Amino acid sequence: MIWLTGLPGAGKSTIANALSSELDKTGNACFVLDGDDIRGGLNSDLGFSAADRMENVRRIAHVAKLIASRGQVTIVAAITPTHTARALARQIVGEAFREVFVNTPAAVCEARDPKGHYRKARAGSLKAFTGVSDIYERPVSPDLVLFTESSSIAEETQSLIALIHATVKS
Repeated sequence: MIWLTGLPGAGKSTIANALSSELDKTGNACFVLDGDDIRGGLNSDLGFSAADRMENVRRIAHVAKLIASRGQVTIVAAITPTHTARALARQIVGEAFREVFVNTPAAVCEARDPKGHYRKARAGSLKAFTGVSDIYERPVSPDLVLFTESSSIAEETQSLIALIHATVKS
């Protein structure tokens, strides 16, 4: 189970979808749980308080565990901004949990700003935005670090496939 964490705009969803496409080509069953999609449906009742963010992660982790228990490679793309939230996800998922830090500099994420959230956060109209007005704690010892500024999506996907294969063998 791959859990992609990083700042908003880091490339988590793009990487998750590219990995899913590659796995599909080789006949490997997989499922992507995208934080934005989950927030728009299952977790639409949650806000962005610390408690709501933890509940968001808890729900995603339980769904990921259920999917993974059916033999599908599960790919989560969710900001998961704190050490505590990622520890909760790891606890729920168990041994299969692989934390992948999508290490994209904040300036690059802000320049990408695909949804205009950084601009709104800087203007003060979007409160509690991770990386601007709310905390993002960089992972201390992730299973893999992807540097989107210096590597291609294809290279990142191959690194993730290698991680998945190493996980299956162990």
